[in-house]
Amino acid sequence: MITIQNYVRAESLEQAYELNQKKSARILGGMLWLKMAKNTVGTAVDLSGLGLDTIEETGEGFSIGAMVTLRQLEQHPGLNACTGGAFAKALAPVVGVQFRNMATVGGSVWSRFGFSDVLTLLLALDTTVELYKGGLVPLETFAAMPYDRDLLVRVHIRKTPGRVAYEAMRIQRTDLPVLTCAVSDMGGVRAVIGARPGKPVVLRDEKGLLAGGISKESAAAFAADVAARVPMGANSRGSAAYRTHLAEVLTRRCVLGLGGEL
Repeated sequence: MITIQNYVRAESLEQAYELNQKKSARILGGMLWLKMAKNTVGTAVDLSGLGLDTIEETGEGFSIGAMVTLRQLEQHPGLNACTGGAFAKALAPVVGVQFRNMATVGGSVWSRFGFSDVLTLLLALDTTVELYKGGLVPLETFAAMPYDRDLLVRVHIRKTPGRVAYEAMRIQRTDLPVLTCAVSDMGGVRAVIGARPGKPVVLRDEKGLLAGGISKESAAAFAADVAARVPMGANSRGSAAYRTHLAEVLTRRCVLGLGGEL
């Protein structure tokens, strides 16, 4: 469990940013993973008073504050309407309702956890993150960036025409996933594989295997290509070989889901 020496409820993003420049400072999200760390936090910075807990929808897309909870994402009618219910499907198995009522989008995205269902799904969409000093950065770029002392303010999702499908494998319902998979056809087909157990990776249909449309044969060919290209590792939840097998199965299911065959 962490020890917090000083707690500050930030009155502005500038104040939060300045406080966070010290290596001993930590930005507080839902405190669900941070509380289990075994270290001392000099200053814990709380963003809950900055109005970052809302989801705003416009004709162009969604603006999601860093303090929005996973439960808000799961239940948001606009997000689910635009993604065919993918947010509800991806987030409903995450631990439990109490957990999802506290876990925040900012904490999940900033931490870039390999096992993050929400990060896998967001990478399949037309998503950018808004950093306080760094401005707007495509999520795919941000996910590969090293950690720094900037602040994640919002996540933006454009309403790009297309479909998305999500699948994950868990040993039991509320466990961390063995593997996560999202496939979308927004501006070209891309598959996102997470919980490998490293950070999610994005793979595109470079060979044009789905260029002629989605069928059982083309879905199987694309899934096999994705599985062959994804670097896998092993941990207590599964071996690299098992994850490679799952990547092929889940990718095929997602592709067929895009084509309405599931």
